[in-house]
Amino acid sequence: MKLYISSITERSLMAHILDEFISQPESGPVFYKRILPDSCVSFSSREGKTIFEEALLSGHMECYFKLASQFRTQDEPAFCGLSTLVMVLNALEIDPGKVWKRPWRWYHESMLNCCVPIAVMEKEGITMDQFIAMAENNYLETRLTYVDETASLKAFRAVIHNYTKQEESVITLSYSRSVLSQTGDGHFSPVGGYHPSRDLVLILDTARFKYPPYWVPVSLLFKAMQAKDKLTGKPRGYVILTKQSNC
Repeated sequence: MKLYISSITERSLMAHILDEFISQPESGPVFYKRILPDSCVSFSSREGKTIFEEALLSGHMECYFKLASQFRTQDEPAFCGLSTLVMVLNALEIDPGKVWKRPWRWYHESMLNCCVPIAVMEKEGITMDQFIAMAENNYLETRLTYVDETASLKAFRAVIHNYTKQEESVITLSYSRSVLSQTGDGHFSPVGGYHPSRDLVLILDTARFKYPPYWVPVSLLFKAMQAKDKLTGKPRGYVILTKQSNC
């Protein structure tokens, strides 16, 4: 009987120690998600569902389905660019020509180390120029627009309007989270759809541990792309990605 009690006590003590270890990190606070700011509408909210239904009927959700079938959560906090690119490569059904896990050929972030070492990207992420280089090195055609003083909101809206009505190309964005009143700064995401009458874009955010997919006004998103990348000094922007015709 004493051995039984001792065993129970020992297990309880170990469970308590383990719980304390999990709840008390080595340093700094820990988080479970963030609350979306008022500038964004959660995709899964009642309003978000209504917007989706209306956008679907308008014909501006054709780009959504292939992306949604490959929607992933980034493996590292700085992997937004890599995970966005992996989503697009798999959504556009590009064969990487190399094995991911035998016998399967499939894109994963760990395979996109052609320009920058993975260990560096885990800490620093990637710039737009590096994103473009990786895309082109993996059988994608790119059309890049930096949102500088020459860029036009009207032209960006036209791109969103046209490319959300098809599934052969994907629009990806580099923008500042802080302009959207979110925490953090530079971020990459693919566009998942558009509601023309409300002028809202669906952002398929790969940092799903932080924010869910959300709808955001086109004009605010354009402003977020005007914010300069602190590493390069260049403004951010958007790129249209299409599978190369020879692959």
